[in-house]
Amino acid sequence: MVVGICRSMQGFEAGVSRSLQGQFDPPSERIQELCQDKSRVDIHPPITGRQNESPGNIGCARGYGHYLGPDYTGGLMKRLSGSYAGGILAAGVFSFSRLTWQWSITAEVFSLNNLFVGLLMALTAHFEEASTAKERSKISKLGAFCCGLSLCNQHTIALYIACIVPWVLARLFTKTVERFWLQSSAVVAVLAGLGLATLTSLGNSVLEGSRVLPWLEWLSALALVASQVWTNYSACDQSNNYVVDKFARNLLSSMPMGAVILLRGDLPGNALRYLHYCEGMRPDVTLVDQEMMTYEWYLPKLAKHLPGVYFPGNRWNPVEGVLPDGTLAFNLHRFLKVNKHKEVFVCIGLHEGDSTWRKSHSLWPWGTCEKLVPSSVVFDPGEWIRLTRDLYNWTEEYGSFNPTSWEAVANEEMWQARMKTAFFIFDLAESASVSAEMKSQLYTFAYNSYKEIVNSHPHHPVNWHKNYAIACERMLRLRRGDLDPETLLSETVKHFLLYTQKAEDDPQRQDILQAVKHLENELQGLRKRKADLRRGAG
Repeated sequence: MVVGICRSMQGFEAGVSRSLQGQFDPPSERIQELCQDKSRVDIHPPITGRQNESPGNIGCARGYGHYLGPDYTGGLMKRLSGSYAGGILAAGVFSFSRLTWQWSITAEVFSLNNLFVGLLMALTAHFEEASTAKERSKISKLGAFCCGLSLCNQHTIALYIACIVPWVLARLFTKTVERFWLQSSAVVAVLAGLGLATLTSLGNSVLEGSRVLPWLEWLSALALVASQVWTNYSACDQSNNYVVDKFARNLLSSMPMGAVILLRGDLPGNALRYLHYCEGMRPDVTLVDQEMMTYEWYLPKLAKHLPGVYFPGNRWNPVEGVLPDGTLAFNLHRFLKVNKHKEVFVCIGLHEGDSTWRKSHSLWPWGTCEKLVPSSVVFDPGEWIRLTRDLYNWTEEYGSFNPTSWEAVANEEMWQARMKTAFFIFDLAESASVSAEMKSQLYTFAYNSYKEIVNSHPHHPVNWHKNYAIACERMLRLRRGDLDPETLLSETVKHFLLYTQKAEDDPQRQDILQAVKHLENELQGLRKRKADLRRGAG
């Protein structure tokens, strides 16, 4: 995101009030409390019932097991089936079964155990419905904590955990490791063939001389193979899939003549290398793999095939010099120094282990990639916007691919690339030590870029709403005479609300909603003052 929302929210009241010059009573103390003290926010509703009883009595045992257990059970049923009646049935049957009822009025560990079982069931359902890997990872960590906590209460929960944990681990790592199941699939296929042959042999021994069994054997084999083809053809038919190809072609086409590209990651690395070496696209460009430069064999074997690029050693290492094995190592600062005659780009991102490039260079956005620019070069925001506005010809709809596919990764990179220059300029305005006039210019460039991009694409990444809303708020502080404060306030409120509707898992969501309430009050006050002025003028 552009900036931390708490940092942004704390400046809303003062900035908006100075811009609008209105009288209001901002809830600034409440917003600052939310930003600074997250521990005070309640995450569970209070348990009704006999709340004054001591922790060791019957009311406590009944409070946890009898009230929350059915809530989780019924809620889980509703979430999985979509049926309110099913949820009520599940909650009612569980609540009023003899076993549950009997142990819910007994001061024992089993009621709290019911709570933990219900909690783990609810987390399992949330895990199954999670749409992103980040969300699944977050839920799995919370689930791991709850598993450990529940084991401190009653040991029989281990039977339930033993079922949940392998399933969660399988779901977490399925997409990563499923390609390694090919060997086991081959074994299963062989066993299936042996099984069919054994069944046929047994049938022949029982029904000697039958002509039907061979036909049944062949029919079964062909039917099973045909069912596999029928089931998997649509998912495996990639004859018209050119998404990754277009991704790589766009990246290569956007590079200036003679550029050096430091590659990182499977997607840009493999896709660009294929087009460059196999199809001969952009022979003037040099591709260098960041990860492979750390291997002892890479540069001694490949450096001679990279003409025009100088390597001041045989291996890339953050600490330059002679390594214990005698290898001469160099860092990125040295590499850039000896190749200052070249334009150097990184796709996608730089290796975190070597930050020596910061001594002499800066990273400027270049679509999905970045350009390493000498620090002495002055940044011209208008010129950079012009250079990067139309780098790519990308027509794929946002969110149109399976989230676990490489196509989705490529599509996400290309869509986020549209916003990178605006993001960079806004961040520069936030963090750079520049004059007030230059800061105002940077904010204006960023705002105009955000506005153009957001309005050009109705369906776009959700973080665009948040970035644009914050840019509108910053413009409101500038009190520009050519921009209507009411329009800026309306856009800020609109896009913050759109963001909170679509990003329900953002931990700062409540902070944003608190700020939106304040801004809505400001907007109403502004409109009222405008109406009063019109009536007075009339």
